[in-house]
Amino acid sequence: MKRIKAACIKQTLHFLLKEDINHDLAVKLVREEVDKYKMQLDRNRTQYKILAESVEPDGSVMVEILKQYNTSPVGTYLD
Repeated sequence: MKRIKAACIKQTLHFLLKEDINHDLAVKLVREEVDKYKMQLDRNRTQYKILAESVEPDGSVMVEILKQYNTSPVGTYLD
């Protein structure tokens, strides 16, 4: 029998701008979407660590994140 002792998933998320609206509004909405994503992780009590967050030249946001996989323990992955 095997058991998961620790598990995490590394993701690179690209929060894209909406193309059919004003650029400044699209940038604001992307920022709000990133903040909402982080709040959702906190609300769900998902353990995570932001490895990198950058704003691209077009205003979109790239987030590299290491986060808890399902409800598995994270071990030392987030240290």
